[in-house]
Amino acid sequence: MAHVESQHAQGQRAHGQHAHGQHAHGQQHPLGIYLWIWGLLFVLSTFSYLVDYFHLHGLLRWSLILLFMILKAGLIVAVFMHMAWERLALIYAILVPPVLILVFVALMTLESDYTFLTRETFFGFGH
Repeated sequence: MAHVESQHAQGQRAHGQHAHGQHAHGQQHPLGIYLWIWGLLFVLSTFSYLVDYFHLHGLLRWSLILLFMILKAGLIVAVFMHMAWERLALIYAILVPPVLILVFVALMTLESDYTFLTRETFFGFGH
């Protein structure tokens, strides 16, 4: 009887260690992911530098700069700040407010253009 209880206790300890080992392993991410993202950030930074090197101008220049900036920021937030592995509610809590602010800034920009053109028409600026 003591032998059976001893085996049962050993089985529980082994199971606990196995479950604990899985839990600890589940919380760590392979180093390769971080190295791959670091390399991708390096490539995107190189592209960003090349925009200036090739003397691009106007809308193309600013579009590319903003695109590379957003891609780099997204990769940093997703991988290095571990947002890719967080709950959806936390992701929404962090990402939705800046997106809404950008929408409101865009709406204010459109409204300011309309207001300026209306004042120019009514008051006759520039005539």
